Amino acid sequence: MLEVVKKVYINQRKAGVILSYAGQFAKILISIIYTPIMLRLLGQSEYGLYQLVYSVVSYLSLLSLGFSSSYMRFYSRYKAQKDEDGVARLNGMFLLIFASLSVVCILCGCVMLGNIRAIFGSGLTDSEYATAKVLMALLVVNLALTFPNSVFTCAITAHERFLFQKFLILIQNICNPLLAIPLLIMGYGSIGMVSVTTFLTLLVLVMNIYYSFHNLHIRFCFRGFQASLLKEMWVFTFFIFINQIIDQINWSVDKFLLGRFAGTTAVAVYGVGGQINSMYIEFSSSVSNVFVPKVNRIVAESGDDRELTKLFTKVGRIQFIILGLILSGFTFFGIPFIKIWAGPEYGASYAVVLLLIIPVTVPLIQNLGIEIQRAKNMHKARAVVYLAIAIANVFISIPLIKIMGPAGAALGTAISLIAGNVIFMNWYYHARIGMNMFYFWKEIAKFVPALIGPCVVGIIIMNFANIMGLVKLGVFAIVYTVVYGLSMYFLGMNEEEKQLVMGPIRKILRK
Repeated sequence: MLEVVKKVYINQRKAGVILSYAGQFAKILISIIYTPIMLRLLGQSEYGLYQLVYSVVSYLSLLSLGFSSSYMRFYSRYKAQKDEDGVARLNGMFLLIFASLSVVCILCGCVMLGNIRAIFGSGLTDSEYATAKVLMALLVVNLALTFPNSVFTCAITAHERFLFQKFLILIQNICNPLLAIPLLIMGYGSIGMVSVTTFLTLLVLVMNIYYSFHNLHIRFCFRGFQASLLKEMWVFTFFIFINQIIDQINWSVDKFLLGRFAGTTAVAVYGVGGQINSMYIEFSSSVSNVFVPKVNRIVAESGDDRELTKLFTKVGRIQFIILGLILSGFTFFGIPFIKIWAGPEYGASYAVVLLLIIPVTVPLIQNLGIEIQRAKNMHKARAVVYLAIAIANVFISIPLIKIMGPAGAALGTAISLIAGNVIFMNWYYHARIGMNMFYFWKEIAKFVPALIGPCVVGIIIMNFANIMGLVKLGVFAIVYTVVYGLSMYFLGMNEEEKQLVMGPIRKILRK
């Protein structure tokens, strides 16, 4: 019976990884098709306005106080103890907490709406202020819906039902542009676009609730709360909350500062670069997310650092293979891609993208380490150091924005990322968390020979090919991808990684 259960979990995990990447490929493809349509229908100024309002409203997500990240830790504890009543009390506590936070979010949104001119300063026109007001109201409602949804999302993740979860995300990503484009064509602009997003968020909430009750038979108990448990949760989540503040500063404050000092057009240029960076980040999390329950089980049952290091390195190598293709490919083909995709007026976004994705690559291939820290309750030092660096980022970015515009904002963030994620975290993983970082980087370094061939091909194409159209760009991108894939397979991948590639192919060929 135990073996059957293990097989189910493994199959769910494997299927979850496959569906995650399928979903991310679909999301990227949809974004590639949808974004240029959206940019041209909105115009640079309104797109910049949307990005500006979104960056401000996103700060209300901090109201979650990091509680959603603690669910897995306490759920794993109760499951290990076979305490189903404890799980029900945990569910009840989380639902009450997040329902309350949803109400607080609405109230804070009302305060922000009443002080919208003070928030954005004098840089907007009267019509932009009117649009911004509606956008802010819709985005606040959208965010408020995500709070109770996180309870059910956490429960589904804890049960390792990755297929449903990833499939739902895939459907949401597909439906968003299909519903938004007609509204954009009819002239509803950013307001129509955000209305669609809010509607889909509500629909996802309803479907998650239905699945949790109908398929998982989730229970909620609203009695017998333990004050000690709530205190323990808050001690655990406080530093996760600090990390959320840091992320908001690093990824949202740039748009706000650009809006105040450089205008909505500069926000639009940065927004295009930020969008590509966001896709890059989201893509990397597809693998690591499905290993979160496994990390918590290892820590709860054995705490074996060698096993964690091997899992950490295994996931890191897989992510490097994928991210290496995206990063190197964008380095060679990024300028023509942005000009064709977004428009010539967004050419400056190329520098923004490179300044963001190069330093962020290191923490992305190591992002399973964040879950290991949380599972071990050793994420406090990271939070404190990162907060100091993020605050420094604000003061560095202001003069850089005045000198360099959007590229200056990205450079300030890059400096912060290198100091915190690259230098400090690698020392912390090795010295404090128990990860063997010499082993990790030795395994990553084995990919260096596999990168030589693709880079040579990329340099040749970049210097001798005049890429002016979408067809040419597509052909050269395919050529580069094939060269990269073959080079990685024969010179970089180990046997397990080769099996991950060839296993599904062999199954298809047998059919």
